[in-house]
Amino acid sequence: MLFVFVDGVGLAPTSAANPLATVGTPNLERLLGGPLTSEQVTERPGLLLKGIDARLGVEGLPQSATGQTSLFTGVNGAEVMGRHLTAVPGPTLRAVIEAENVFSQLRERGRSPTFANAYSREYLDRMAAGRLRASATTRAVEAAGLRFRLLEDLERGDAVTWDIERDLFRERTGTAVEPVAARTAGRQLATLASRHDLTLFETFLTDVAGHGRWGVTAAEALRRLDDLLAGVLELAVPGLTLLMTSDHGNLEDERSTSHTLNPVPLLVVGPLASSFSDLASIVEVTPRIVRLLAAGVPS
Repeated sequence: MLFVFVDGVGLAPTSAANPLATVGTPNLERLLGGPLTSEQVTERPGLLLKGIDARLGVEGLPQSATGQTSLFTGVNGAEVMGRHLTAVPGPTLRAVIEAENVFSQLRERGRSPTFANAYSREYLDRMAAGRLRASATTRAVEAAGLRFRLLEDLERGDAVTWDIERDLFRERTGTAVEPVAARTAGRQLATLASRHDLTLFETFLTDVAGHGRWGVTAAEALRRLDDLLAGVLELAVPGLTLLMTSDHGNLEDERSTSHTLNPVPLLVVGPLASSFSDLASIVEVTPRIVRLLAAGVPS
């Protein structure tokens, strides 16, 4: 299974304010019969698109720290905290991630998970020294004892950067990595996924665009994501299931740079698509992945 986590993407109706409806995403549109909006909600053999809740029964706008904890552990982070918590997990949520993350749950059951994102050694050194606060995914990788993928892995095509095409990664890290096309990154991700029971890839480019930061537009973020998914599906081995979802809404409403109350899309392509059709919340994603892969369902 390949789990593509796209930060800050909600599922909303078609409108002039919804970039998912107004920006061309030809690969997604061929797959779904239209853009990634609520009008395309569907369930058929090998394909599922539905909205799932990210509000978690707690008042206020969903946020990253609690949403990602919920998504990657199956524990309602907002309920634990009594509120939605922004940015990266603090001590309470870190403890939840360390105990219940999807990587550790799968390793305990004899499965082989991996995190596809590339890191620079400088970033990891700064994090180890306490000069950077770790994200939910980074905490999960550490807690599970997984290896972080480095620039050497990236050069071999065994990792993908958060920005997909490596240019923004290069600019912000000061590294000399060579850019690639998003479709190429997708093919590399599919190849990596063929070697593991679960491969997780995270891109927060969509949330950056939704917040109007770093000069990244919604159109550019969606173009890269659309081409990445096309590359994945072009090279996916028989039996691979692609799952894509988010932690909260943001990008789908350009009238504001804040998060939204919208549900988030759950897009599943492949033989396990129907196994996710009853999910209602982001809290249910990790338990279902673990149950399916631990049971030995072909991935």
